[in-house]
Amino acid sequence: MSEIIIQNLLSPVVLFFVLGIMAALVKSDLKIPSGLSEGLSIYLLIAIGLKGGIELSQYSIEDVIQPIIGALILGSIIPFITLFITRLMKMDLKNSIGLAATFGSVSIVTYGAAISFIEKNGVPYEGFMNALVVIMESPAILVSLLLLKVLENKKNESAMTIRNVGFVSGSARLFDKEVLRESLFGKSVLLLLGSLIIGLILGDRAVPMVKPLFMDLYSSVLILFLLSMGITTGQRLPEVKKHGLKLLLFGMFTPILFGALGVLTGHLAGLSLGGITLMGVLAGSASYIAAPAALKTSVPEANPSIYLGLALGITFPFNLIIGIPVYYEMAKWIQ
Repeated sequence: MSEIIIQNLLSPVVLFFVLGIMAALVKSDLKIPSGLSEGLSIYLLIAIGLKGGIELSQYSIEDVIQPIIGALILGSIIPFITLFITRLMKMDLKNSIGLAATFGSVSIVTYGAAISFIEKNGVPYEGFMNALVVIMESPAILVSLLLLKVLENKKNESAMTIRNVGFVSGSARLFDKEVLRESLFGKSVLLLLGSLIIGLILGDRAVPMVKPLFMDLYSSVLILFLLSMGITTGQRLPEVKKHGLKLLLFGMFTPILFGALGVLTGHLAGLSLGGITLMGVLAGSASYIAAPAALKTSVPEANPSIYLGLALGITFPFNLIIGIPVYYEMAKWIQ
């Protein structure tokens, strides 16, 4: 295990990420232009979606139905577990929901780093795993918002007379139209899903055109993006620390718990060693793109420095350095 962690620490993607953190901590004037960072993010979303669609076109529905069901189940139950833990920590409801949505959704960049890790170790994996990234993006956000409405209604029901008409009206307002739009058609989901469908329709015919840019250069572009993410992470670290030790421990230990659930789910779904590892990575990661965007609209009372700072400042680097090798070892053990 220690050898794998050291090997991961010495990989270019991790070292450039650490360089970005150091630059932020020493208050260097190193900056990645926002336009370039946005462009790199778009590139990674398209690359993962295209690769997933092309690979998915090689499989029948019977091959992918169990992993898809497993991904949907994970995306639905992790918010419940997160909410239970945070309420035990005496966190208020709105910030608990923020963490539930964030940790139930996935980090695309962590997933990309995991692909680089297992490919470097020569471990094959199912190509349709890229499609599961898309599938796990939205369920946790929707489930978390549903939990918020249910708990808020439960809190107020003692002061209200529940009638059938009132119930229907309340149910109709469970999700704001803007929230649904952001959850299902936000930038990250739209690019991933759109690229996946394009790759699925074209199949191998798309390879000659997309391979030079979106496959051959993927690892190099990931290095640039992680340098940018390292700078942002270093800037967010102080925001997390001021919220106390419990929150810091939550950001490091819950990924292992959720990652173990992902590894178990991948094993039960019949995935290979690489596929099980990636399922663990997806379950153990936390979103800092899709979920925060939806939360900003739907739960403005939740503190971004908690859910975004924790996801980006603690869980992301933890997974990048330690989590991915741990999920890989879990996958080897369970097989």
